[in-house]
Amino acid sequence: MPLAHRTRRAGGARRIAVLGSVIDVLAERGYENTRFADVSAASGVAISTLQNYFGSREDMMIEAMRRYTDQEVLALNSVVEAERDPWNLLVALVDRSLANSESTRRVLVEFWRAAMRDEELREYSVELQTRYREPFVNAMVAGQEQGIFELAHSPDDAVDFLLMAGIGFMIPRILHHPTPSPESFRRVLLSQIAVMVGRKA
Repeated sequence: MPLAHRTRRAGGARRIAVLGSVIDVLAERGYENTRFADVSAASGVAISTLQNYFGSREDMMIEAMRRYTDQEVLALNSVVEAERDPWNLLVALVDRSLANSESTRRVLVEFWRAAMRDEELREYSVELQTRYREPFVNAMVAGQEQGIFELAHSPDDAVDFLLMAGIGFMIPRILHHPTPSPESFRRVLLSQIAVMVGRKA
């Protein structure tokens, strides 16, 4: 069954609001420990109504994660609309990625964990990653075409490094390990990106 077919139509705007409560509970309790009862308590919506909205607990969780991660991609794309200079755009995209809240970081980890065990969700995660990478790749290509950048690597390889570095920074923060400050990490990351793209002064 395609992932998109899991979404039901019942509930309208109230149903959408419930998905926000699902995310709140998910961030707090984790994928395995989020139950209809927890979402009912957080949202004030009866368990029977939640079952009518979503069918199964799994479908409720998957729809909530899909909607939430979609919103993250849309938020990233809104950065593109506000900035046209390729270097400034890259900086703004990095800043938007690093500015994720603790709750967002937890939801992303739960999304990845769920995707390891759900093939349809894993396929969606591949699509999501492609959409998330696109504005970064486009900024690098635009800088190259405008003569602002002299890329030492392909845009795809450079973006892979950038995003993997960001994920590597995020995981220890979720675990509350000793980590560099966001400001220090940002400074180092941007300096490495400037080298990779061959930014001209």
